[in-house]
Amino acid sequence: MKRRRFLTQAALFGASGLAASTHGWLWQSQAKAANMPRLIVVMLRGAADGLGIVVPYQEEEYYKSRPSIAIAKPGENNGAFDLDGQFGLHPSLEALMPEWAEGNLAFVQATGSPHVTRSHFQAQDYLENGTPGNNRTSDGWLNRLLAVLPDGTNTQALNMGAGGTLPLIFKGTESVSNLGVNNAGTPAVPMADADTRTPFDQLYTSDSRIARAYQEGRQAQGVLIQELAEEGMEASRGAPTPERFANTARSLARLMKGDAGTQLAFMELGGWDTHVNERATLKRQLTPLCYGLAALAEELGPIYQDTTIVVMSEFGRTIAENGNGGTDHGHGNTMWVLGGGVRGGKIYGDWPGLSEANQHESRDLAITTDFRDVLMSLLAQQFGLNDSALAQVFPEHQQQNRIALL
Repeated sequence: MKRRRFLTQAALFGASGLAASTHGWLWQSQAKAANMPRLIVVMLRGAADGLGIVVPYQEEEYYKSRPSIAIAKPGENNGAFDLDGQFGLHPSLEALMPEWAEGNLAFVQATGSPHVTRSHFQAQDYLENGTPGNNRTSDGWLNRLLAVLPDGTNTQALNMGAGGTLPLIFKGTESVSNLGVNNAGTPAVPMADADTRTPFDQLYTSDSRIARAYQEGRQAQGVLIQELAEEGMEASRGAPTPERFANTARSLARLMKGDAGTQLAFMELGGWDTHVNERATLKRQLTPLCYGLAALAEELGPIYQDTTIVVMSEFGRTIAENGNGGTDHGHGNTMWVLGGGVRGGKIYGDWPGLSEANQHESRDLAITTDFRDVLMSLLAQQFGLNDSALAQVFPEHQQQNRIALL
């Protein structure tokens, strides 16, 4: 094993998301090594809706399929922010528009795993172990990356999750520090508005056929929403929701530019399984995520130039909305890439369109770029890894698309 320094594994809790460490050297502002490449991976557990985040506002099918939850076109009330004349950014992500304008933010469209599973847990495992379809892989690609980074680099690795269990993406033979984040869990999925329900509940109290049908429907709705709430909590795997993400992001930034020399980091955020009431849920989730990413970029300061941040989720969601104002498990999605060295201000990937003829299984955005191609392109450019090293990180994949993201 190469010479490396590691933090003692710990779970730290505090009002700001992380407690102050007793080791003062963690918080020193002097960078351990100048121009050291760094990578931060942020995983959105629950299948974030890429079509609601990077909006294909020129697609007629998008608005036809989502009559109540589609994000309006740029220039309209609560409309998306125009990115390139074809795609727009969700209005809750306004604080990231300066990053786009400065060329520090890019998106890769129609990405994902080639495996067709719609299981959150299986898809998350494949995203983390880097071997879609292979359930026997017990280590993660970030851990394998640790083993192939060039000699002489400080490869301090840090997981900032809900505490306790190290995520699969960091499991393996290489040592990883583990700092716990407090306030884990996801909020309950809201039922229909009480002011709307009450008059109908009072109206249909008799034993008539119509009243019984209404009562049975209300009971079924309650069971369905409860099941969806439980599924959403399970899909997050204990990952915290984004409310305190800005605090956690700033703490991570201080660690990365301090004497700890943290080079690789992983963060996870839950609550993205939007089967119900997607418009309100995305607004609630995206706003703190946006401010957290902006805070991370700001706090990184001069080392932001050498840091790449990847935001990804296990799969996308259906093109069409469902009957509960939400969307169901889909296929293709969007990957985010931020950093001072990113060739941003651009949408990457081969966009297949949303027409029925181009849909995956007649319901989803098709995948045209394997998520591993995006990551392999970044690792080669960020860390100077050759094809042999990349094959060790992603051992079962032959790269098809090389994207000049840096």
